[in-house]
Amino acid sequence: MKRREFLAMAGGLALAGCGGAGGDGQSGGQTGGGTPPAALPVIVIGAGIAGLATARQLADAGKKVVVLEARNRLGGRIHTSSKWVDAPLDLGATWIHGDGAANPLTGLAQKAAARTTTTSFARDTAYDADGHILISAEQATMTRLRTEIRAAVTAYQESTSDAPLRDAIYRGVDYANKVPFEQRLTDHLINTTYEHEYSGPATELSALNFDSDSRFTGDERLFLDGYGVLTSYLAKGLDVRLEQVVSAINYSNETVTVTTGQGTIQGTAVLVTVPLGVLQSGAIQFSPALPADKLNAINGLGMGTLNKCYLRFPVAFWDTSADWINYVPAAANRGEWAEWLSLARVTGKPVLLGFNAADYGRSLEKLSDSEIVARAMQTLRAIYGNAIPAPVDWQITRWMSDPFARGAYSFNKLGAPAGARTTLAAPLSRRVYFAGEATDAKYFQSVHGAYLSGLRAANEVLNQKTT
Repeated sequence: MKRREFLAMAGGLALAGCGGAGGDGQSGGQTGGGTPPAALPVIVIGAGIAGLATARQLADAGKKVVVLEARNRLGGRIHTSSKWVDAPLDLGATWIHGDGAANPLTGLAQKAAARTTTTSFARDTAYDADGHILISAEQATMTRLRTEIRAAVTAYQESTSDAPLRDAIYRGVDYANKVPFEQRLTDHLINTTYEHEYSGPATELSALNFDSDSRFTGDERLFLDGYGVLTSYLAKGLDVRLEQVVSAINYSNETVTVTTGQGTIQGTAVLVTVPLGVLQSGAIQFSPALPADKLNAINGLGMGTLNKCYLRFPVAFWDTSADWINYVPAAANRGEWAEWLSLARVTGKPVLLGFNAADYGRSLEKLSDSEIVARAMQTLRAIYGNAIPAPVDWQITRWMSDPFARGAYSFNKLGAPAGARTTLAAPLSRRVYFAGEATDAKYFQSVHGAYLSGLRAANEVLNQKTT
């Protein structure tokens, strides 16, 4: 179920180094072959929230832990930019989705003394391709189509055969016989309701299983100082070694050996928390090779794209009471610059954030920053007119091109094997364990899912569970 729809129904409306982490400051971390197993650490690969949750749990239980992180920073796909000193921005994860007491991140944010605020999907304005605000009749048409789409998905999920999500919706709403305006609205809703939410193209999302995740109730809570406050809090006192790009894991012996660009390190076990896209790339060689069911799970799931373009302006020229600005593009521009978040109300800064997902989000990564900004401004000028000021600065993401992410987050792809996420999460030989949002069958593609997967993997090590 689309997150904003869930909120509406519930509430009435949708890898490593030391410096700042408290490590020892060394980049090598090599361990001699004669070290007694009892003196060896548990090795965690990845200092995203899954890896840090794992390491924190193990360290608090008295285990010796070393975290290897490929980047020169903590966080992984949590990345708070401090480029604008007065406006920390999250280039990756942004919200606690569903901030009720059941969400573990709610309590974690309180422990970390994080400053937060909320945004609301109810604070929105919608514009058509020519820039006019949708009138009440057009809004009613969108509401009707949203209901039709939801009904089409629900009806299709009663079947046993699978299909691309877009095909199932098109058939269910009789797309071919709709007038052009209704077709554009339908495509807009598919893009913003499903592609932006699940990161995969609607032509690849499994109609049966794309939304098999669960939700926490509550508001959408945003970090005023960035999500990085949580990863910094979790990393305190841990031995985190940055700029350690892992290339191989050998688990053929009683101990494991991890090879990085800085050398090798031995451990009693290794916890792999890298993103699904990195596993799919084959950047890490496993010895023995991963079993067939594990490989099928890795390659059967999808790794999607959701990119951000932050634009900072000299002044806010838009309605600053709105959090969300929706734009229904022309038919030829389906999925382009359809959803914007205004930070003006919640931060007081004249900043707009444009989202692009799936196919279009990936295509933008091939362009220069100036070309991306120019395309963004075409949309904003279509809405607000040519007299609006140019941005004074911008920040842009390219998650699919990032070698240490290779995408934003995972999605349930058409044809994925049954139970793929459970298979991906399963440990091997009491020595290799897996965590990360892609391994969580209940809360995949979320920070809380990644965090919970880290706790699960840590407990598996502590309890010595095996497949």
